[in-house]
Amino acid sequence: MEEGIFEQRTDLGKLNAAVNQIKATLGTIIVGQQDSIDLLIAGILADGHVLIEGVPGVAKTLTAKLIAKAIDAQYSRIQFTPDLMPSDVLGTSVFNPKTIDFEFKQGPIFGNIILIDEINRAPAKTQSALFEVMEERQVTIDGHNYKMQEPFIVLATQNPVEQEGTYRLPEAQLDRFLFKIEIKYPSLEEEIRIVTQQHQHKTNDQLAEVKPILSKEDIISLRNQVRGFHVEPKILEFVAKVIHETRNNKSLYLGGSPRASLAVVNAAKALAAIKGRDFVTPDDVVWVAPAVLRHRIMLTPDKEMEGVSPDDIIKQIIQKIEVPR
Repeated sequence: MEEGIFEQRTDLGKLNAAVNQIKATLGTIIVGQQDSIDLLIAGILADGHVLIEGVPGVAKTLTAKLIAKAIDAQYSRIQFTPDLMPSDVLGTSVFNPKTIDFEFKQGPIFGNIILIDEINRAPAKTQSALFEVMEERQVTIDGHNYKMQEPFIVLATQNPVEQEGTYRLPEAQLDRFLFKIEIKYPSLEEEIRIVTQQHQHKTNDQLAEVKPILSKEDIISLRNQVRGFHVEPKILEFVAKVIHETRNNKSLYLGGSPRASLAVVNAAKALAAIKGRDFVTPDDVVWVAPAVLRHRIMLTPDKEMEGVSPDDIIKQIIQKIEVPR
């Protein structure tokens, strides 16, 4: 490796100050979940949508709302229910008797940060309304294209699929999420802190005091900065080998697509930025890989019966491939 290849090339002062401020703000309200917060921030820096899964009551929605409050941008929330229609999300054309013409009334999807709560409680027809807007950042209604303003981020929460009243999301839709974050139950010590904090009536007061830290223009500027980070050819090859192995693994029915390869690289760049570096290391790739891949791969039925998790297979695949140093 060339000497000096890892010297800092970019001034990350503003980025690091903003990241530390966001993490400090969330840390006063959210107990634990440091990895989840890092992934949420990385998702924003990598221009990716984020899916947050966990049982009811583990602060999925609260965490997403706090991230949204930390950014000075248009925020909207959509509660997904079994009777929700695509027009309730995208908008609809309404007849205006004054102009004797139809006018398009924008739905709640038109914004910068969109929180979709319990995304897997709506049926397939409503889920399909998100395909175009999540990938192409536009909505097509009655032959007209309506572009989304930058930044456009979907933060979606869902309950585990085995819970009552949930639908399994289509694979094509899951592939549009950069990360799937799994929020577990807190430890005993964390639960004591949560109960104590709520008992002292601090949470609501602190929530109201959260002020925007980054503007829309800041987000766009930081994303451009992160996009230009250095990635060694050996690391790009390592990423490609990991994704390729998911397609040839006997434990998997469905592997990662080229979109998964790009997602790992972009996510690793964003993680490097959070860590204060303008270059990607193999450890960045290893750290982000489970969150990028766990919703993009499908286990074979026999592995599901054995209780194997996607994270187990991802770990095995990474251990098989030589990590570049």
